[in-house]
Amino acid sequence: MVDEPLAFIKPKSSGSLIDRDESILSFNVRVLDWARRVDVPLLERLRYLCIVSSNMDEYFEVRASLHLTAFKNTDRKGAFSQASYERVMHHAHQLVNEQYRVYNEDLIPELEKNNIRIVSHGERNQAQKNWVENYFKQEVKPLLIPVSLDPAHPFPQVANKSLNFIVRVGGKDAFGRSNEIAIVKVPRVLPRFIKLPQKISQNQTMVVSLSSIIRSHLKDLFPDRDVLQFSQFRVTRNSDLSVDEEDVKNLRTALRRGLENRQFGNAVRLEVSSGCSDFLADFLNNQFELPEQALFRVHGPVNLVRLNQVIDLAARPELLFKPYQATYPRQLTAGISLFSQIKEKDILFHQPFESFGAVLDLLREAVNDPKVLAIKQTVYRTGTDSELMDLLREAVRLGKEVTAVVELKARFDEEANINWAEQLESIGAQVVYGVVGLKTHAKMLLITRREGKILRRYGHLSTGNYNARTARLYTDLSFLTCDAAITSDMEDVFLHLASQNKLNQLNQLIVAPFHLHSKMMEFIEDVAQAVQAGKKGRIVLKMNALTDDRLAQCLIDASKKGVQIDLIIRGACILPAGISGYTDNIKVRSVIGRFLEHSRVFYFRIDEDVKLYLSSADWMNRNMLRRIELAWPITNPELQQKIIDECLVAYLSDTADAWQLHDDLVYHPVDADAHRKPLSAQKALMKRYSATRR
Repeated sequence: MVDEPLAFIKPKSSGSLIDRDESILSFNVRVLDWARRVDVPLLERLRYLCIVSSNMDEYFEVRASLHLTAFKNTDRKGAFSQASYERVMHHAHQLVNEQYRVYNEDLIPELEKNNIRIVSHGERNQAQKNWVENYFKQEVKPLLIPVSLDPAHPFPQVANKSLNFIVRVGGKDAFGRSNEIAIVKVPRVLPRFIKLPQKISQNQTMVVSLSSIIRSHLKDLFPDRDVLQFSQFRVTRNSDLSVDEEDVKNLRTALRRGLENRQFGNAVRLEVSSGCSDFLADFLNNQFELPEQALFRVHGPVNLVRLNQVIDLAARPELLFKPYQATYPRQLTAGISLFSQIKEKDILFHQPFESFGAVLDLLREAVNDPKVLAIKQTVYRTGTDSELMDLLREAVRLGKEVTAVVELKARFDEEANINWAEQLESIGAQVVYGVVGLKTHAKMLLITRREGKILRRYGHLSTGNYNARTARLYTDLSFLTCDAAITSDMEDVFLHLASQNKLNQLNQLIVAPFHLHSKMMEFIEDVAQAVQAGKKGRIVLKMNALTDDRLAQCLIDASKKGVQIDLIIRGACILPAGISGYTDNIKVRSVIGRFLEHSRVFYFRIDEDVKLYLSSADWMNRNMLRRIELAWPITNPELQQKIIDECLVAYLSDTADAWQLHDDLVYHPVDADAHRKPLSAQKALMKRYSATRR
């Protein structure tokens, strides 16, 4: 970890809690730190820079419009107001400025030391300029159509996050008019970075950006005119789909229409080159009806996400993390029926240290087992290329009853999920879209198998999505069981989602939006009352975000009663920690590592009595009250200990990748003992599982 934290973002406490949006920006400061760390492989540092850029894109697409709307309505006060907009935009500018400083001052010099260069027009020798000119004429220019603005050619529709150029030209056009502004839209089919041939690369990896190619040949697009000023620009638009589910007859059709318009929502951010003239910047800001705070002048490419292409073009594995191969789950034996193994005992495995492939193996066995009669599955994020979805389709073809609860409103996965839903429906699967007004975020797979005279159910519950790609990158917990109480509950939840009848009284599962919120507060209060009665009590919670006011306040009240509380929260956390007389007994830490921390673990202890739950839900208002979520208990002592050791103790002991929230409301790196080597929880788990790989 770097010597000094990027502590320039200090969230302002709003009443008794921290502002959610500023906490989101603070999280991205911690991610950006990985781009600065010299102990991280160089191309991975570049990747973390891209991750921050992608995160900021999503922040503006989803959250910024709430503040911007309030900014334009000066009478608004409260969580979203003119003051809140100015505050979050101030912090966003600080973060983006630091992001480009890291790019220009840290990463570019290190890339060049390793013979990887992004070559600008001014740095190219004549042979390279000739090649670029030829590439422009053959591959780029035929796809560009500069639009000079006049009453017959109004400002064109500019898609969300697309690359464009604005050009100010002198002289007169073919009709003798002096219209001076033109827009050049860059097609998305063109790669943003192009690798120069080896023969003109001086034994280095040399790439050129598409923006620099167009910039150096703008004159070719305006013959007989003088190019006076120009700038690349990119506009970010509000992309949160809003559909009134109560007022549509077909949600799938309504969402398809919404997807068509998503690229052209209201503008919320404008990025231009640092050298863009005030004239052009003001012209664009006025065009998109944005305040000056929404204008970002950047010292580099307007879309750093596309630098991921440079990582691929460089093809330098020694500058990447060493590949990690997940081990097959320790509790399972490959090659033996998973049904027989699950029948013997509950199975728990920790991804990506243990392989998600076991879930696919279970589904594959179910599809090909003639004793399996029915498969029920929730679908939230599976990706566009999914073996799991292919297996469900194969199950339908083999005559099994397949029910898929597809969440059409999974943000930025809507189109993929609509396509999967249509494919499954077309071959006879039962596809339902959950409950009107609620997202189905629960992760569960239920298999019904005939065994003699009985029907036995086998269930899989997970803290993460059924996505084989992200399962290699996210930490999650998978639970396999044939426990009758749990699988009966799962069956009831599936019936509820399909029929929307009242949910039966459940045995083991806790379901949002019905009971999860109140149950978590009840568990917290139970520990608090026990501590007041002289018993020992402890709460440890691991999740991605804590932004629900009532749950945060409940934790604060428990802290005041003497409960020791540890929160391991990767992202946004509105609860201020360690404040004297207020949250003395609460510690908040965030672990940012090679893998994205994604598992949700809720631990409540009174003396020797432990309640331990896994869940699909973060402690956010939307998860608790506007989604279908699940939490389920782990009661087996051996499995409890595995979770405690690997998900709680390990992360509370991390001194390499952890940050602690201090009473100044700023996250600071957790310092290792001067006499000990820093401990990384993720590295320790990788080492542990690698040692037992079969």
